[in-house]
Amino acid sequence: MAYRNSSGRQTWVFRDLKDLMAKATPPRSGDMLAGIAAGSAEENVAAKMCLADVPLKAFLSEALVPYETDEVTRLILDSHDAKAFAPVSHMTVGEFRDFLLGEETSTEMLSALAAGITPEMAAAVSKLMRNQDLILVARKCVVVTRFRNTIGLPGTMAVRLQPNHPTDDARGVAASVVDGLMYGCGDAVIGINPASDSTAAMAELALLFDDIIGRFDIPTQSCVLTHVTTSIELIEKGLPIDLVFQSIAGTEAANRSFGIDLAVLAEGREAALSLKRGTLGDNVMYFETGQGSALSASAHHGVDQQTIEARAYALARAFDPLLVNTVVGFIGPEYLYDGKQIIRAGLEDHFCGKLLGLPIGCDICYTNHAEADQDDMDTLLTLLAAAGVTFIIGVPGADDVMLNYQSTSFHDQLYIREVLGVKRAPEFEAWLQRMGITGHDGQLRPHSALLPLLPMELAE
Repeated sequence: MAYRNSSGRQTWVFRDLKDLMAKATPPRSGDMLAGIAAGSAEENVAAKMCLADVPLKAFLSEALVPYETDEVTRLILDSHDAKAFAPVSHMTVGEFRDFLLGEETSTEMLSALAAGITPEMAAAVSKLMRNQDLILVARKCVVVTRFRNTIGLPGTMAVRLQPNHPTDDARGVAASVVDGLMYGCGDAVIGINPASDSTAAMAELALLFDDIIGRFDIPTQSCVLTHVTTSIELIEKGLPIDLVFQSIAGTEAANRSFGIDLAVLAEGREAALSLKRGTLGDNVMYFETGQGSALSASAHHGVDQQTIEARAYALARAFDPLLVNTVVGFIGPEYLYDGKQIIRAGLEDHFCGKLLGLPIGCDICYTNHAEADQDDMDTLLTLLAAAGVTFIIGVPGADDVMLNYQSTSFHDQLYIREVLGVKRAPEFEAWLQRMGITGHDGQLRPHSALLPLLPMELAE
C-alpha cells in the first residue's frame, strides 16, 4: 500500500495492514516505544488516507496476529457473524465511518451489527475519527446487562464503589463502603483490589461484602478482584462470590503472562453461574483491560496498542460480562504520555467496546509521573459521560491508596448527574430512596438521615 502527496514529491509505502494501522494511529508514547508509530504528522495523515480505502473484508483475510499461533485471533475469526456483517460488508473503512455517523444509523442497527464487527475493524474506523465522532457513535450504542440490577440503560451511568485499603483492614474497607453508599455509589459493583494474595483474606472480604449487601438488601453485586483461579477456589470452598474477575489482554501470549487462557475463563464463568446468585440476570464476569499491557509483556506482535486493546474486547464479549473496564492511564507515560493521549485513548476504548457490544466503563486515571492532572480527568469524565459510558470508578478522595494512582472520587459522579442528568441503575436508585440516602429527585439528603445505615461496629 502506498500514498503519494499532491505535489508528487513524497511517497509513503506501508508494507502490510499491520504497519498501516500502526502508522494511522494518533500519536502515543507506547507505539513510539515499540518503534511502530508514524515518523511524522505527514506520514500519519497519509496512512489514514490509505486506511480509509481499505475494504472491511480485508480484516477477515489478513490477520494482524497469526491465526495459527494465537487463540484470540482464532476466537475473533471463528466466531465472526457473517449475517450480522452483511449490511456493511461492501464498505471500506472510510465508508464505514460515514455509515456510523449517519443520522439514519440507529441504536437498533448498531446492536444488530455488533456481532459482525471484528475488533480490528472497530480500531481501524476509530483511527479516522475525531473525538466528537467517537462520542457521537458510542452514545448511539446501548448495551444492557443484569445481575442484581440493570446496568447500561439509556440515560444512566453506574459507579463501581472501590473501597481499596493498603492492608485490607475490614473496618477500613467497611468504612469506605458506607462512605461510598452515602454518596449514592455502588450500583455497578462493590469491588475491591485486595492488597493481599492470601485466600483467607479474600474470603474475609467476600463475606464482609455479602453481609453488607444482605443486611441492607442492596440491589448490587460484589467482587474481589483476584485471579480467576483464586475465585474458582473460593467458589469451591463455598464462599459467596457474585462476579468472577480477571485482567485480560488482546493476544494469547499477553494472556499467558496473566496466567490465563480461554479455557480457564470459561471454567471461572461456569463456576460463578453454578452459584445462581443473580436475581435479575446471569452476567457474572468482570474484566479489566488497558492499552499497553501486551506491549509491556512483549506480546504485542508489532501491532499498535489500541488495536491490541480492542482485541481484548472481543475476548471479553465471548463471556457475556456484566462489566468491562478500561483502566486507561494505569501503566504510565511510557504508554500514554500525557493528558491528551489519555483522553484520546479513553474515548477510543469506550467507542470500540460499545461498537463491539460490550458494557464498557472506564477507570479515568493517571499515574503520578504522567504529564496529566485532575483537570484532564475532569475533561475525560465529562466526555465519556456525554458518550454514554456504562460506569466509572469511585474511590475515596480520588486517590487510590492501594494501587497508587489518581482516579475519580465518590463525589465526582454527583457533578455529572447534575450537569447531564444521568441516573443510577433503576433498582439501586429506588433503594437509595427507600433508605433515605436520596430524595425522589436523586439528590443526596443530609447525612443525618443515614445513621440507620451504619453498621453498629462502625457507629460505636
